[in-house]
Amino acid sequence: MRSSSVPHKPLWKFPRLIGMVLLVLAAVMPVAASTPAAQKLPPLRPFKTETPPTIDGVLDDAVWKLAPSETGFKTWRPDMGMDMHQNTVVYYAYDRENIYFAFRCYDTEPSKIKAVVSNRDSIQAGDDWICINLDSFNDQQSLYALYVNPLGIQADSKFEANNEDFSVDVVWYSAGRIDAEGYAIEIRLPFKSIRYASNDPVEMGIIFERCISRFSESGTYPPLDRAQGLNFVTQTRALNFEGVRHYTLFELLPAVTYGRTSVAEEGGLRAEPSRSDLSLTAKYGLTSQLILDGTVNPDFSQVEADAGQVDFNLRYALFYPEKRPFFLEGREKFAFAANKQGDPLGAIVHTRTIVNPYLGFKLNGKLGPNDTVASIYAMDELPEGSARDFAHFTIVRYKHALSEDSFLGGFLTGRFEGGHTNAVAGTDGQIRLTPAAAVGYHAFWSRTDLGAGSGGAREGHALGVNYSLQSRDWIVNINAQDLSRDFETETGYLIRNGISRLQAGFMPMIYPKSKLFLRIDPIVHFVEVRDKESGLWETTEQADLRFILPRSTSVLFGGKYSTEVFLGRRFGRSGIRVIAQSQIIKQLSFSFAFNRGQKIRYVLDPFQGRGTDLSAEASFQPSENFMFDLSFVYSDFTRSAGGTKEYDYTIIRSLNTYQVNKYLFFRAIIEYNSFYKELMTDFLASFTYIPGTVIHAGYGSLYDKMRWNADERAYIPSDRFFEIKRGFFFKASYLWRM
Repeated sequence: MRSSSVPHKPLWKFPRLIGMVLLVLAAVMPVAASTPAAQKLPPLRPFKTETPPTIDGVLDDAVWKLAPSETGFKTWRPDMGMDMHQNTVVYYAYDRENIYFAFRCYDTEPSKIKAVVSNRDSIQAGDDWICINLDSFNDQQSLYALYVNPLGIQADSKFEANNEDFSVDVVWYSAGRIDAEGYAIEIRLPFKSIRYASNDPVEMGIIFERCISRFSESGTYPPLDRAQGLNFVTQTRALNFEGVRHYTLFELLPAVTYGRTSVAEEGGLRAEPSRSDLSLTAKYGLTSQLILDGTVNPDFSQVEADAGQVDFNLRYALFYPEKRPFFLEGREKFAFAANKQGDPLGAIVHTRTIVNPYLGFKLNGKLGPNDTVASIYAMDELPEGSARDFAHFTIVRYKHALSEDSFLGGFLTGRFEGGHTNAVAGTDGQIRLTPAAAVGYHAFWSRTDLGAGSGGAREGHALGVNYSLQSRDWIVNINAQDLSRDFETETGYLIRNGISRLQAGFMPMIYPKSKLFLRIDPIVHFVEVRDKESGLWETTEQADLRFILPRSTSVLFGGKYSTEVFLGRRFGRSGIRVIAQSQIIKQLSFSFAFNRGQKIRYVLDPFQGRGTDLSAEASFQPSENFMFDLSFVYSDFTRSAGGTKEYDYTIIRSLNTYQVNKYLFFRAIIEYNSFYKELMTDFLASFTYIPGTVIHAGYGSLYDKMRWNADERAYIPSDRFFEIKRGFFFKASYLWRM
């Protein structure tokens, strides 16, 4: 083994880190524990109407004159418990089949309200908005979040296990209008679109929320308790409904797709056989809280290509989020406890490992008041030339709710391809210690068998524990993990095994009396890792300072001392960084991230280097219907010994959208990759009435810097672009609900 050029970090610093952690906890925990939680307010009782309101963004319906209302929103950002700059009134009503909400959002400067006519789930990039956070079982385990901007554009998510998943698509209806008093929003949420208890009365939990972008301000009713911080799920107010219709839900989603591709061959484009498919997805409510889904021959082609990422000199595979509709609903159930962003075990269930399913089933929902199940079975069609036709996936997740947001749970996952099998089983859980603090754990075991003649099965484990504290004044996260060298998951996302790891992060929040600096966040972060293969230690000691300013502006400056072990050698990873974002004016926003420091060249004979990673994005909105987005990604690497530049990598992406209305948009994407010398164009026309009822038509091309040499009968490099691939697709589906 070669000696490292990076000095070995003294091991006495590891116990010193533990001592620092214990000292901070000793200082913070008594304060958090001694702060009483907010007293529970009596349930809200919405007005039951026989005449539903018209969802048009005009609050002139008779129901809003009779419905109860709430006001008194208090901020949670940038500080907690302050009066918001503008007043908000929310009304609530229902009938047997729907819940209705109306918001009157006053604004003394309506011309400064930020909103854009965009496609669904695209409203939060600087827009003003309101949100309904709805705990449909009132069990403090999860929340639906329904966002609407001042023009009625929707976004929705599901929050569970400290993770907010925006891939969720709920069928609901909204409208919004800006007027001389500010703006008004109306919402209709069908009961059949959400899961809820089969009791009468039905009890849910709710928090109303509003964001005013230009003040970098968000607030809620009921106000959040400073002792509990941003733990929304434990702070909802009960919302009771009587005489609600309980559904046996049944949905059919037939879809038709057509695609045609041409590829370069001997200097021209050769058309490949066209592809057309019919697929059927069905949803059946076994009860109003337990849903069975099935799909046959689904088309899982993506409507839009993933944004380009730097995919060279990587230690780990890139993570691409799930976008396919069948796998999105209930995906949040597969989040597990004691898992934070950046952890080596990113997911136990990452459904993009199911590449081309031919048949699939899901079961998702409540078995009882405290028991939840989520399961998937899929037959994944393997590529031509594989030894078998299909791989089989079986995934089961179970959770038992305890008091507040505490729970105990378990996982069982497996991928089976003939004699090749991988199975993972284990348990996880979270226990709330105080209104501000909780502890979580997970313990998973894996077994991988490559089949006859492979030398036997490999078995491994992944263990983790986490302590988290969040109040008005402090955020503390402490994680410890141990992953054996033979732990593997073929249904999840794992970036590294064979390590023991301790991570600790502390962020006190300072609230200066300043109109410019709304909050100052000093952030201290430590990571200590032991690489089991080499026995070497690696470390990260990082300090950042973040400033929160008006106009959704934040600026972070930081630096770190860091080392990393790769192939039995320790390398430096120290560096500096700057991260910033701002809504400069109503029409223009930007974000920027700069990292400069030491890097590793991940090859069989690795070596030390330095380099820059830079990303920047600007969004320009000349009107409510047009949006132009330009992004830039850059990465380079220079060898430390000799100063030779090994590579530089640039991606420039232009995304341009014309949103005719909230249903129809036209989009053009142009992306250039300097590393591969490729130019991609992607054009899309999309109509979405509700999730499921859609029409998409797209056309795209891929160009490379090369040309056909007829004499050599081969493609050779060129200074001009040559089209190497062209494709067209059409997709239509219709959601039929009973």
